[in-house]
Amino acid sequence: MHMAVDILGLPLAIYVTTANKSDKAGAMEMLACNFFNLLGIKKILVDGVYTGSTFSDFVKNIYVAKVEVVKRNELHKFKILPKRWIVERSFGWLDKARRLWKNCERKLHYSMQFTVLAFISILLKRY
Repeated sequence: MHMAVDILGLPLAIYVTTANKSDKAGAMEMLACNFFNLLGIKKILVDGVYTGSTFSDFVKNIYVAKVEVVKRNELHKFKILPKRWIVERSFGWLDKARRLWKNCERKLHYSMQFTVLAFISILLKRY
């Protein structure tokens, strides 16, 4: 699952892919499919997996946005990385949805719709 969230951790774009697709390819598909939802972004914070010119060039060409890679400096030590916890918190919220613990859905769009329903449930409980 690939997810773009705002500063509060609320989803702007969600995209579900099969397991045989790389993280970069899945993220590029998510950004391409959700073009209108992400038009106003100026900076994209990503994990160390997205290093390289292919992903950053793709983002610059489509969104005219900067890509900032947040890397770990120390291996095997717990350290909160700046602003990386925002998306991790969003994935943690999804862990509370029992249906999403294990992906048993036959179709990708079923899995995506249950993810959307989980976020709707989280927002309804919040307000």
